Amino acid sequence: MKRFLKSLGFAIEGLNTAAKEQPNLRIHFTVFLCVIAAGLICNITFNEWLIVILVCGFVIATEVVNSAIEKVVDLASPSIHPLAKQAKDLGAAAVLIAAITSIAVGLLIFGKYLLNFLSDYL
Repeated sequence: MKRFLKSLGFAIEGLNTAAKEQPNLRIHFTVFLCVIAAGLICNITFNEWLIVILVCGFVIATEVVNSAIEKVVDLASPSIHPLAKQAKDLGAAAVLIAAITSIAVGLLIFGKYLLNFLSDYL
């Protein structure tokens, strides 16, 4: 148990570091909170909550992994190198793919609620 708590502490420290140093992660957290509010307002189903939470977690986890890649690349290659740039670009591409996926999922889940709302008032 002591080992687990120590590992958990390291993970929380990493998340705090990422939140302090990565503005994009703060944006993802803000969007996640807005999505939670939208889910509560729309009264989305249990399965929709599962999907929303999984997709949001996927985006945040991808951003944290990208931050780790950037740190390791900066450590291994302090000077500008084409392979270092490619590694950072690939990490950023992973975050972009996750974000685009989350937008598509959000549109599929929240789109019907938005259309119902608009049809009531138009």
